[in-house]
Amino acid sequence: MRNHSIRKLVMAVLALVLIVGFLLVDSSAQRRRRRRRTSSAPRIENPAIYQPSPTDAGDTGNNSETNATDNRRPTGEQDPDAMKKTIRVLSTQVDKLNDKLTQMEESQRSLVDLERLSRAESRSAALRAELRDVQAKEADMEAKVEQIDYDLKPENIERATAGYGTTHPEEAREQRRRQLESEKQRLRKQLDQLAISHTRLDEAIATSDAEIDRLHKKLDAAEQADIQNAKTKAQSEGATPKATPTPSPYPPR
Repeated sequence: MRNHSIRKLVMAVLALVLIVGFLLVDSSAQRRRRRRRTSSAPRIENPAIYQPSPTDAGDTGNNSETNATDNRRPTGEQDPDAMKKTIRVLSTQVDKLNDKLTQMEESQRSLVDLERLSRAESRSAALRAELRDVQAKEADMEAKVEQIDYDLKPENIERATAGYGTTHPEEAREQRRRQLESEKQRLRKQLDQLAISHTRLDEAIATSDAEIDRLHKKLDAAEQADIQNAKTKAQSEGATPKATPTPSPYPPR
């Protein structure tokens, strides 16, 4: 597609050059004929009337047609070297445009990846903060469960109900034990819910960390590719042949 467009452009330029050349040649030929007629026409008084013969008329017509054909004939064609140079310039411009478009697309992709990386890091930080909160609640509830287990010992229940001043101490101890068991069951249910949240947060953090690691590797690879492309471009530009210095007319000392 690119070669087809370049070929169309070159043909249009050639057609324009040929048309301009035809017009310039025609106008210069007409000016030369006018100058020759003006300078060579003598002033004759009472000129003799001359009736041209059919042969002369035919010759004149043929000469006119020949001159017109000669005037319309192009004096030269476009230089092939100039055409090649034009093609090289157009090809270079197309390559530069393609390089710029590629760089813009890569920059856009890098910006999108950076935005996704920032969001993933923020999400991972929020998940870790939530996980720390869950862990703190779990530690607090486990400490309460341990305290309840200690209070459920018979001697501790008896010590806790000794000051109630009741005539039925066994009922007071049973009531104390039921209260502790109910509190322990409530804490166990909350610990089970916190354990589920803990597992969910661990999985979410692992997924987020994997996404962050993938984006870091992708950005690092893009950066390395840019560095390699820059080195390759610098080497290709440095490999172009330099102009040969003109030898000095003076002998070396």
